[in-house]
Amino acid sequence: MSLPLRITFEDQDYTYTLITKKIDRETSEIKINLNQEEFTIVRNTNGEWDVIERTISDEPGLLQAIAKNLALRYRLT
Repeated sequence: MSLPLRITFEDQDYTYTLITKKIDRETSEIKINLNQEEFTIVRNTNGEWDVIERTISDEPGLLQAIAKNLALRYRLT
């Protein structure tokens, strides 16, 4: 497992780890671990990154911010 990554969202700090080993421009799916839950971020038909396992109790803005952060970090956009 990789080192924890941090993100600040709405004045709160969150830590998540990447489960996916190799990320490059051909990557279409990224798995992360956030708060002991596994989420899968995938590229949709519009080329935008979004989370599959979204529920009402999850913070949708946080998951979208993580997806955007990873896309920028690994230059996937």
